[in-house]
Amino acid sequence: MGLIAFQRGTAGATGTARIVHPDGSQKTYADVRIAVRDQAMWITSHDGRGTLVFGKAACTKVDALLECLPYDATLFQNGEKRHIPLRSGTVWMNPTKINQPLTHSSTQVPPHGVLLAVETKTGTYVTLTGVIDEVSK
Repeated sequence: MGLIAFQRGTAGATGTARIVHPDGSQKTYADVRIAVRDQAMWITSHDGRGTLVFGKAACTKVDALLECLPYDATLFQNGEKRHIPLRSGTVWMNPTKINQPLTHSSTQVPPHGVLLAVETKTGTYVTLTGVIDEVSK
């Protein structure tokens, strides 16, 4: 995702992910771990049972923030690997050490913070807020 310049965030998993399926069922995952490895973003559940990886995205710097448009994801769960095609979505990342305003919004992205909202081709919505816990090249 083009995040080589990112610095390591705070210790401890503090992200919150929410999955809303087309049938209306939903699940919220607290304390997810957010890592950036090999230019991909890895989101791992608190219990370590599931990891969603966003590996392909077009990224652009917008003021101090990094805006990425992901178009590929992979779910690793129960010993299986499943490709998740995306219909649309945006990831906002703040590589700085201070709060940054989200463009055209009153929302502030915290230092090393991430805001993500994507829709899969099957109509499932995934949202994420949190701070990057780990960065490695």
